[in-house]
Amino acid sequence: MNRRHFLAGAGSLGFALAVQPVAASAILTDSQDLQTGVPAIGTEDGIMPGYYARPAASKTAPPLVIVIQEIFGVHAHIQDLCRRLAKQGYFAVAPELYFRHGNPAQAPDIDTLLRDLVSQVSDREVQDDLDATWRWAGAHGADQTRAAAVGFCWGGRQAWLYASHNHQLKAAAAWYGKLEGGVNEKTPRHPLDIVLQLDVPVLGLYGGQDASIPLSSVNKMQAALKEADSSSEIVVYPDAGHGFNADYRPSYRPRDAQDGWQKMLDWFARHGAR
Repeated sequence: MNRRHFLAGAGSLGFALAVQPVAASAILTDSQDLQTGVPAIGTEDGIMPGYYARPAASKTAPPLVIVIQEIFGVHAHIQDLCRRLAKQGYFAVAPELYFRHGNPAQAPDIDTLLRDLVSQVSDREVQDDLDATWRWAGAHGADQTRAAAVGFCWGGRQAWLYASHNHQLKAAAAWYGKLEGGVNEKTPRHPLDIVLQLDVPVLGLYGGQDASIPLSSVNKMQAALKEADSSSEIVVYPDAGHGFNADYRPSYRPRDAQDGWQKMLDWFARHGAR
């Protein structure tokens, strides 16, 4: 399938309605030499779907990466990121963390998505579902002794939280995930609140021009990590805004995205998730 047909059929391939139209910079990673599919992850509330990609032929169990979705769910971009990781030798699985509440791909705009889905999802629910994903992946051939988690946007915040929850992870990466904010019953803590509980090294990747995550918030997190003598680190791309790795959106910055991707892979390898 060439790029023209790929972009013309973006909706049917699973890009969320809330991000239409899809930018011409959208990347399509093929599934050659990969096994891909929809997992059936057991939870207390039923079967959770999602997407996974892994090398089709591997003499050993591939290392695990749990991919935590953007606000838009496990749409075509998140699926593509799973294939990119699988091309690097990982068993990448992205659970559909809104599955109890509705289909984020069908929300016509961000306001509707926030009101009808995102606001209904609790951090406890997410952490339990990520644990279920961990168990499913281990039962289906992933190497949990070399495991990492990565999250983007909404999932970037969850990646920080999951790193403080699952101490069996070797490493994590958080792409432009919210660091602080108001608390309530569903979101009782933010990454700035759990620094002292972090024993899994997290690489934070942030944009200096991010209007939704001000640099002052990033600076607070950097100071807190330093004070805690944490092994986690933050990289700031001065000219990037929010979503700079989202190649299907105008926010995409190829040079920063490619640099951040390589830094993430190096981070995983350095900390034993490879």
